[in-house]
Amino acid sequence: MPLFRSEEMTLCQLFLQSEAAYACVAELGELGLAQFRDLNPDVSAFQRKFVNEVRRCDEMERKLRYLEKEIKRDDIPILDTGENPEAPQPREMIDLEAAFEKLENELREVNQNSEALKKNFLELTELKHILRKTQTFFDEMAESGHEDEHANLLGDDGLRAGGQVLKLGFVAGVILRERLPAFERMLWRACRGNVFLRQAEIDAALEDPVTGDQVYKSVFIIFFQGDQLKTRVKKICEGFRATLYPCPETPAERREMAIGVMTRIEDLNTVLGQTQDHRHRVLVAAAKNIKNWFVKVRKIKSIYHTLNLFNLDVTQKCLIAECWIPVTDMETIQMSLRRGTERSGSSVPPILNRMMTREVPPTYNRTNKFTAGFQNLVDAYGVATYREVNPASFTIISFPFLFSMMFGDAGHGLLMTLFALWMVVKEKPLAAKKIQSEIWVICFAGRYIMLLMGLFSIYAGFIYNDVFSKGVNIFGSAYKVNLTDHELQHHHSGMLVPNEANNHYRQTPYPFGVDPIWMLAENKIPYLNAYKMKISIIFGVVHMGFGVILGIWNHRFFGRNMNILVEFVPQIIFLVFLFGYLCILMFIKWTKYYAGAEDQALTPGCAPSILITFIGMVLFKYDTVALDGCENYMYPGQETLQKVMIITAVLVVPILLFGKPILFKMEMNKAKNHAVSEDVEVAGVPQTENHEGGDEPHEFSDVMIHQAIHTIEYVLGSVSHTASYLRLWALSLAHSQLSEVLWLMVLRKGLMFQDWYGGVILYFIFAAWAALTVSILVLMEGLSAFLHTLRLHWVEFQSKFYAGAGYLFVPFSFENIMEVQPGEE
Repeated sequence: MPLFRSEEMTLCQLFLQSEAAYACVAELGELGLAQFRDLNPDVSAFQRKFVNEVRRCDEMERKLRYLEKEIKRDDIPILDTGENPEAPQPREMIDLEAAFEKLENELREVNQNSEALKKNFLELTELKHILRKTQTFFDEMAESGHEDEHANLLGDDGLRAGGQVLKLGFVAGVILRERLPAFERMLWRACRGNVFLRQAEIDAALEDPVTGDQVYKSVFIIFFQGDQLKTRVKKICEGFRATLYPCPETPAERREMAIGVMTRIEDLNTVLGQTQDHRHRVLVAAAKNIKNWFVKVRKIKSIYHTLNLFNLDVTQKCLIAECWIPVTDMETIQMSLRRGTERSGSSVPPILNRMMTREVPPTYNRTNKFTAGFQNLVDAYGVATYREVNPASFTIISFPFLFSMMFGDAGHGLLMTLFALWMVVKEKPLAAKKIQSEIWVICFAGRYIMLLMGLFSIYAGFIYNDVFSKGVNIFGSAYKVNLTDHELQHHHSGMLVPNEANNHYRQTPYPFGVDPIWMLAENKIPYLNAYKMKISIIFGVVHMGFGVILGIWNHRFFGRNMNILVEFVPQIIFLVFLFGYLCILMFIKWTKYYAGAEDQALTPGCAPSILITFIGMVLFKYDTVALDGCENYMYPGQETLQKVMIITAVLVVPILLFGKPILFKMEMNKAKNHAVSEDVEVAGVPQTENHEGGDEPHEFSDVMIHQAIHTIEYVLGSVSHTASYLRLWALSLAHSQLSEVLWLMVLRKGLMFQDWYGGVILYFIFAAWAALTVSILVLMEGLSAFLHTLRLHWVEFQSKFYAGAGYLFVPFSFENIMEVQPGEE
């Protein structure tokens, strides 16, 4: 299996018998190693051979989604056994359709009956409340001492006409509680105050039979006189969607009706319970199989959708397909085709032939659960051109390493490691939950990336000697405090040197990482800045140089050996002679100049500035006068060597600019001469070659313009990209300083209280510090460092060798189809 390059692909032609095509495609779907091409691009989806089968599958999916909706509505758990049933045979579609049709009809009938019963139950419940509330109204009037219930409702004198008290008509009903104020105002205005309204709220919520929502209603009774007002009141009730119910006038009739209503409600409760039990049993039975049903239907649908990409031969008995497959899996695919043929009972074996084509194949990089995340990072920039070097393998190490240089804190790295380790250890249970939160999906997919980033951050944190902004003294400092008590009392600061002769203190550097004494030094930031800035440049040049070297693999693999001379060699010379030499100067300065040197020229005060030296080298400007006791140059022959390197770096730029176009021009002339000689040999008849599907030859002007852009981009990019790696230093400084500020401004406050209440205060302050640490320093700073690392790989590293002009290999695979959850479509 190629590790650093995509798989070799081939285009194959596949001949299948019509009766064996379904089974063979099903086997290829289980295998997931064939990407089929559409051989009917001009035929609409409604005119293809298997359009009816696809429609039948769509209808089955619709029924399954309806069943799933009803199952979730009743909060019934859907059983997921993790099984992967095989694709059903075509004849099984009829059984599945019949089963789904029966389930849907039964469930719809149960729902309709249930809705009708609930509607009837709601009406009876409302009528029960009306009878109770209106009886309360009439009882209140009876207690007032009037013989006629209606007389008290319009005052003590009642409504008299010709000395007689007139009886009033009334209607009773229920209305939504929020509509009652507007309803009352409309009655008053429309009837000009000639009606009397009494209302009372229904305490318990009522269930809407259609939506299932809980609604609150009020009972009302309206008294009026005359048919005209009665008609007007009923129209207003209809407009406000109030429900009117018959209410007897006498107490005996109301009591008799109330008894009948209660009896019917009890009967309805019994029937509703039986209906709900039956519905629950149907849904529980469906919940056990609905996952497998979805899988089966989707497999059938995907098979027929794939068969629609095939062509029929003239005899209508054979299907012809074209597909991209990996060369190394040819035998595996042929075996799966034979299995499909045996399952279908066909006696004619399938035929798989390799085809010659100029079309660029798709890019297929084999991955596992560990490498998939890193491959996705690379593919997000651009899919690799077919068979070019794949940077994902190198990204596995370089990505978390560069991230750790910016995020270098052992404490914060430990938090990230523990979270990623939890996701890795609990991988299967967490995947089975199928959490759909977008943030969680991204984190879980990149759990191995986070694990490596956390581990590398712990390592970088110990290199920087930074654990939650504090240093740890494991091996004992290599510095000695050689000051008297008087000097310590009267001096604000003192100079410490690591070369004091003392048997108890070694003269060697701190064994691992930064000496912890620097955490207490006043010049801590200048020292760490210089250190981190230099290593950022060093690792940046190494990273870019490695990217340029990877270009050799592409040139050799694609047979462009001359490009090594006209492209790689000028690039590596330009990079090494300028910025590689800058890194060498840093190592010379680190190893040559040291504190306590006997020779004054080797003391730190005589060490030249690397930046000034590099600028002077580029401008051919050198200081002729040295400081007292110091030397002008870091080593003999420095001026001569630097001039040679600058001149050489400038001279290789024209080679990079004109070398490739000149070679292209020579090859074009050679090809023309060769074509003319062949034409003469065949008596003047020109021979043409089929270029269908291949790249058209470029013009010389196109190549010249492209190379000019490439040269300018590389030369200027070498400067800007080298400076871009300073983000490793900048973000590391920002992270450490923010961590230190958080310690001093938050957690340190809780350590200032000495009494018993100090523990209580520290508890809350520590909680605030921990929350800010996780949210700001781990999450926000971690995301920032991740994005900057991503940019360094996409722009500074991959631009040196990676074209990224390919397209992904997307095979026909049931596994990819099943990743879509039921009901998400």
